[in-house]
Amino acid sequence: MRDFRSVIHIIGLLLCIEATAMMIPMGIDVLYQNSDWDEFFLSGLITFFIGLVLYYSFRKKKIVIKIREAFVLTILSWIIIAVFASLPFVFTSANLNYTDAFFESISGITTTGSTVITNLDELQHGILMWRSLLQWFGGIGIIVLAMAILPTLQIGGMQLLHMEHDDPYEKTLPKINQFVIEIFTLYSILTLICALLYFILGMNGFDSIAHAMTTISTGGFSTHNSSFVFFDSFSIEMSSIIFMIIGSLPFVVFLKFFHGEKNSIFKDDQIKLFIMILIFLILINSFWLQSNIVDKEFIHSFRLAAFNITSILTGTGFTSTNYNMWGGFGLVIMIIIMFVGGCAGSTTGGIKIFRLQLLFRGSKTQIKKITHPHGVFLTTFNGRTVTDETFNSIMGFFFMYILIFILASIALSSFGLDFLTSFSAAASAISNVGPGLGSTIGPDSNYSNLPNGAKWILSFTMLIGRLELFTFLVILSVSFWKK
Repeated sequence: MRDFRSVIHIIGLLLCIEATAMMIPMGIDVLYQNSDWDEFFLSGLITFFIGLVLYYSFRKKKIVIKIREAFVLTILSWIIIAVFASLPFVFTSANLNYTDAFFESISGITTTGSTVITNLDELQHGILMWRSLLQWFGGIGIIVLAMAILPTLQIGGMQLLHMEHDDPYEKTLPKINQFVIEIFTLYSILTLICALLYFILGMNGFDSIAHAMTTISTGGFSTHNSSFVFFDSFSIEMSSIIFMIIGSLPFVVFLKFFHGEKNSIFKDDQIKLFIMILIFLILINSFWLQSNIVDKEFIHSFRLAAFNITSILTGTGFTSTNYNMWGGFGLVIMIIIMFVGGCAGSTTGGIKIFRLQLLFRGSKTQIKKITHPHGVFLTTFNGRTVTDETFNSIMGFFFMYILIFILASIALSSFGLDFLTSFSAAASAISNVGPGLGSTIGPDSNYSNLPNGAKWILSFTMLIGRLELFTFLVILSVSFWKK
C-alpha cells in the first residue's frame, strides 16, 4: 500500500493558501460596500478548515515526494483547488449551479478563459477579482510545474528544459526554492507594470489590475461581456499585445537575462520561431482583412489582426472583434493557431512551439538519413543534441494530443452540438485558449448554452491539456499503481 500522506499534507497547505487568497476579493467587496463579502468569508472559512484538518491529520516528520507521489500531487492539487475555488461562484451573486461553478473555476485555474457567465458587467467586484486571481495563480502555477516538475517526470520532451551537467537553466537556478521566489517576483513585477500601463492608457483602477492579471497569465478573463471591445482603445490593445507575448515566452529565459546572460532571449530557438510565426500570421491576416473584409484604412485591419491573432496564438482569449466574420480563410487560421500555443516554460497552453519545431527538424533529419543511409545526422535544440528518447517522448505527446482532441470532439457532438462548435470547443479546451468558433461559443458568445455533460467533458479536457496530458493519463494506467 502506497503512502500518500505527504501528498494530502501538502494539499491541505495549498487549501489554506487558497482560503487566504479568498480574503482578497472579500476585502474588495468590503471596500466597494458590496454584499458578497460574507459569502467569500464563508467560502474561505470552509476551505481553510478542511485544509487545516488535512494539513495536521496527515503530517509526517519527513516529507518525501517520489515520482509516483509527484504525479498524484500534481493531479489532485489542481482538481481540489478547482473544487474549492468554485464555492464563491455558488454562494455569491454569480449564483451559478455547481456544474457551471466548477467549469468557471477550472477554466480560471487552467488559464483557459472559457466562461459561462453572461452578466459580467453586472457582477460585484469581488467575484470579478476572484476570476482574475484564479488565472493569475494558475499562470504562475503552470510555470513552476513546467520548469520544476515536468522535466523531472520526462513528460512530452520537457526534459529538454532540464538536463543534468549541461543545463544552462540549472546554472541560473541552482535550487528550486530560489527558482520559485525569483519567478514569483518577476511575475508580480510584470503584472504591476502591465496594470500601471493599462491605468495610464485609460482603464479604471479595478479593470487595470484585473486585466493585468489575466493578461500576463495569458488567461483571458475580462470584467466585461464584450472583452476589449468595451475599451475600444488602440493603445490599450497594443500594450496588451506586448504583455500577452511576454506571458508566452519562457520565464526562465527572462531570469537568465537578469542574471547577466543578455543574449539569452535572442538565442533561444523557440522564441525566435514564435516571433517569426506571430509576425507572419499578423501580416497575412492584415492583408486578407484589408482585401476582403474591412473597408477602412490598413491600420484598422492591422489592429484587428494583431490583437486577435496574438490573443488566440498565445491562448489568452481576449477579443476585440467578432472574428467569425473574417470568412473561411480567417476561421481556418484561427482554428489552426489554437493548437500551436507559445513557448515551453510560459503560461500558455497548446502543443508548444518547441515540440512543433523539433517534429519538423526530426522529419528533416529522417529525410537526410533516407537519402544518405551512411551519414550521421543529429537533431538539435538550442545547440544541444536531442536524443531518440526525447524525440519519442514528443512524438507520443503529439499523438495523444490529437487523439484526445478527436475523442473530445466526438463526445461533444454526441450532445447534439454542430461540427464547428464541437471541433472548436475541443480545440480550445485542450489548448487552453478560451473562446471557440461559431455562433454558440464564438467571441460574441460563451459556453453557458452548452449541455451540462458537455461542460464536464470540456472541464476535464482543459485540465488534461493544462497538465501536459501524460501527467494526468499516467495515473489511469494499471502499472502506475503496482508496487
